[in-house]
Amino acid sequence: MQDILSSIEVALSPLAIPVTPEGSLTKAVTDQWIFALAYDKPLYAAGRGISHSQLIQVLHDNELFIDREHLKQQLLTATVIKPPQEPAFTFIDLFAGIGGMRIGFQNAGGTCVFSSEYDKNAQETYARNHGDFPFGDITKIPVENIPDHDVLIGGFPCQPFSHAGVSARNAVGKEHGFKCETQGNLFFNIMDIVAIKKPKILFLENVRNIERHDGGHTFKVIKQSIEDAGYVFKYAIIDSSSVVPQRRVRCYMVCYDKDLPVDFQFPEFQGVPIPLKTILEPTVDASFTISDRLWKGHIDRTQRNLERGTGFTAYTADLNKPSNTLVARYGKDGKECLIPQEGKNPRLLTPRECARLQGFPEEFLLPKAKTPAYKQFGNSVSVPVIEQISKKMIKDLM
Repeated sequence: MQDILSSIEVALSPLAIPVTPEGSLTKAVTDQWIFALAYDKPLYAAGRGISHSQLIQVLHDNELFIDREHLKQQLLTATVIKPPQEPAFTFIDLFAGIGGMRIGFQNAGGTCVFSSEYDKNAQETYARNHGDFPFGDITKIPVENIPDHDVLIGGFPCQPFSHAGVSARNAVGKEHGFKCETQGNLFFNIMDIVAIKKPKILFLENVRNIERHDGGHTFKVIKQSIEDAGYVFKYAIIDSSSVVPQRRVRCYMVCYDKDLPVDFQFPEFQGVPIPLKTILEPTVDASFTISDRLWKGHIDRTQRNLERGTGFTAYTADLNKPSNTLVARYGKDGKECLIPQEGKNPRLLTPRECARLQGFPEEFLLPKAKTPAYKQFGNSVSVPVIEQISKKMIKDLM
C-alpha cells in the first residue's frame, strides 16, 4: 500500500521541484497533491498552472494512475489520524505543530488542503500521524500558491505574547510582541493570506495574555486588522479543564464574513473539572522519577521564592484536580506538574500522559524521543476544545 503511494510521490517529484518554496521539502508538495487528487480538492501552485489533469497525465505516463476512490482508500489505510471520507469543508492548518487543531477540525467534518510548520521535529510527528508532510517557513511560501479554502486555522506563535515569554525577553533585553522579528510579526503573514484567499472563516488561538499584552494595544491591532479585512471578530477566553484534566486557559478567536446574517456565540465550557488521576498510567518506568538533586533544587528555590513573594513554586500535583498548564519546557525539570510517588521522589508525566492532557487520541503516534515529545505537546492545543468550537462554527456559519 505504502509502496504505491511512494511510487506516486516519486513520479510527481519532477513537477513539484520547481514550485517547492525555500524552507520546504518537495515531499510537502507531492503529499498535498496526492491528497488533493484523492479528495478532488484545490491544489498547491494552481496559480502556477498546476492542474488535476496535468497530475493525472503524469501518473498515466508512469502507469500509476488509479481511480480517485481507490486512491482515497489507500490514503485512509496508510493514515493514523484519518480525515472524513466525505468532507463538508476545506481548511488550511498554519503554525500547525503536530496537528492538534487539524484533529479538531477533521472531527467537525473538514479536510486539510495545506499545512505549514517550521519546527522539523514537529513536522515529522505531523507527517507520521496525518499522512502528509507540512510545508516549512510560512514567510517563504508565495500566498498565491496556497490552495483556496473555506477556513483558515492558525495557532500563531505565542511566546512573544505570553506572560512568561514577555518576562524572559525583558530580562535579556529582547523585544516581545509584534516587535519580536522572528515570531511576533507572523500574524501579519496570516493577514496576507486572508487578503488574497478570502476564506469564509478564520480561527486563531493564542495565550490568554495576548488580550492584555502591551496594555491591550496588540489585541487591538489584531482585532482592527481582521475587521478591516471584512470580518466580524469574536473571541473567548476558555479554560480547558472541563474537557481535559488540565487548566489551560487560552484565547480563541472566531472571525467570519461580516455579511453573514448570524451572530456566532462560543459554546460553553462550564462542566466539572476533570481530575489529573484519570489519565495517569498505573505503572511508569523509573526513568521518569526526578533525581534527588533536582527535587532538592525545586524545594530550595520554592522556599526562597515564597520568602520573597515572587518566582516559581514547585509542588507535587493534586491528582484530584486538573494539572497546571503543560508548557514546552516541561521536560527540563517538570516543575509545572510533578506526580507524587509513595516512598520516592515525584516523577514527570510520560509523553503519553501529556498527549492525554491535551486530548489527543490514543492511536496518535508519539515522537520517538522524550525531549521533542514534551516540547510538542506543551506547544499544542486542547483538542476537545478545538473540536467543540469548530463544530459550532460549522453548524452556525457554513
